[in-house]
Amino acid sequence: MSITITKNAEETKKFASDLAKDLLNKPNKEKNAVVLALEGVLGAGKTTFTQGFAEGLDMKEDITSPTFVILKEYKIKAKSKKSKVKSHDKSLERFYHIDCYRLKDESDLDSIGFFEILKDPKNIILIEWAGKIKKALPKKYTSIKFYYISENKRKISINLN
Repeated sequence: MSITITKNAEETKKFASDLAKDLLNKPNKEKNAVVLALEGVLGAGKTTFTQGFAEGLDMKEDITSPTFVILKEYKIKAKSKKSKVKSHDKSLERFYHIDCYRLKDESDLDSIGFFEILKDPKNIILIEWAGKIKKALPKKYTSIKFYYISENKRKISINLN
């Protein structure tokens, strides 16, 4: 387990961006998608983290929480000359951002194609409110918990399960 304290939204984004770059530089050797399961109260920094994570994947899209659509899909682009990402072996091709806040439980996942997305090792799946679907998570995933310390300060705990 590792613990990081961020003092503002920019530090949270930078931390997430660095994590995304690390993932891109390591080929996924698992049979399933790379899964990041985010937990924390409203306002704890999950969406801010996700925005920084997308920046680390060199995405230019405006990343907002998919609370009402539940799932958003993005293509991870190959490295360009202007890319901030040092290398990318193309083993990861798609980024899925899922917000489970409005889901009742794991039974709602079939309607968004979650289990098919999970089967593809070329996918990265970042799940906000992952506790609502804990039974559906794969055996191996990264748990990221956010703790509200003060208006801007957050404690971020990362645990590989």
